[in-house]
Amino acid sequence: MFIRLIAALLFVLATLPAHSMMTIEIVGGASNRIPLAVLPFADSFPDTGRSGAIQAIADVVAADLGRSGYFTLVPSSDSVSPTDPKTLSLPIWKRRGADAVLVGQVLPAEGGMVEVRFWLLDAVRQTQLTALAFTTPVSGLRVVAHKIADKVHEVLLGEPGSYSGRIAYILKRNGRYELQVADADSHNAVTITTSPEPLISPAWSPDGQRLAYVSFEDKKPVVYVQNLADGTRRAVAKFRGSNSAPTWSPDGRRLAVTLSKDETSQIYMLDLMTGAATRFTRGGALDTEPVFSPDGNWLFFTSNRGGTPQIYKASLVDGSVNRVTFEGGYNVSPALSQDGKTLAFVHRREGRFHIAVIDLENGQMRVLTDTVYDESPSFASNGRQILYATLVNGRGVLATVSVDGKVRQRLSQSGDLREPTWGP
Repeated sequence: MFIRLIAALLFVLATLPAHSMMTIEIVGGASNRIPLAVLPFADSFPDTGRSGAIQAIADVVAADLGRSGYFTLVPSSDSVSPTDPKTLSLPIWKRRGADAVLVGQVLPAEGGMVEVRFWLLDAVRQTQLTALAFTTPVSGLRVVAHKIADKVHEVLLGEPGSYSGRIAYILKRNGRYELQVADADSHNAVTITTSPEPLISPAWSPDGQRLAYVSFEDKKPVVYVQNLADGTRRAVAKFRGSNSAPTWSPDGRRLAVTLSKDETSQIYMLDLMTGAATRFTRGGALDTEPVFSPDGNWLFFTSNRGGTPQIYKASLVDGSVNRVTFEGGYNVSPALSQDGKTLAFVHRREGRFHIAVIDLENGQMRVLTDTVYDESPSFASNGRQILYATLVNGRGVLATVSVDGKVRQRLSQSGDLREPTWGP
């Protein structure tokens, strides 16, 4: 976890469909869940080709919100959204236990598109909370459903949702390794790269259009950047020795990488336009796992310069270095929330590896997980959930935990899942 020099041989460049889908198990939840009814959307399309996708909108929204752990879904399959939300009897839904009701409809739009309208209603106060409309091709209805779930989450909880994001991870199955990308709910998974050797360290570009990762193309770790739209890729760090742990600068113009081309593993800044690598850290210690702060002013990284693996931060302005973690003798794999206020990392306690967080404003640390071997934390776009990998019955699975530790989920799939990262 601290210095990982294993890497992989890139084998297939074409994007391939995944053959199985993850299942999601909620293993924790918030103490006070909001009772919510999601009614099937009104469908004005008689042809089954469209109506099936339209009927799935409410299912996707309900699945998103239901698995979050923040909502209790009130049964609503026996009802259909009215074409005019004003005609909905909110007192009836209040008596059925709902505090809020989501209704919607889908209408034809120009150019073969469809318009998706939805209303979120307060069943207690009998008022409208929000209403929006999206225009999309039928193929984009699942994406729209995730965006609706994001908006409902934001209105009812006061913070943005993260259901419309994507995740990347490494899947090992049938003796091969695959770099996969999927929606946050694990649907629409595609294999970006496959190899008979390990693949490690996937990292999203800020615009979500590229992935950096490490491969063993030439019998040593090499950093590649791959375009997700057309599948093209190029080696960007192929220096003498090992090339590992890529992370993107906030502007997407540089990668911070760990190189051993001069001596022990040190962090370098790699200009993606020129290919020039400028050394950033110095000394005889092992420095690795860099991550930029969202404002671009700091670089957090793992180092053993103090005798044990700990997390430090270095100013990108003057190069000054400060230690961040102090509790315990092993803290690695830093990840930052999008507001730059919370640091997640892997913390070892009594021989077990857990996901922990530190409030960077007051220094308070909290251990969030109780499993044995957790790794690779990554924040959702709203900063409220952390995606990570863990072992369950000897097999790697992905999991999420809220930053307060109350809401937990596990995502399982046939195969061994590792090194997840939450993307745009």
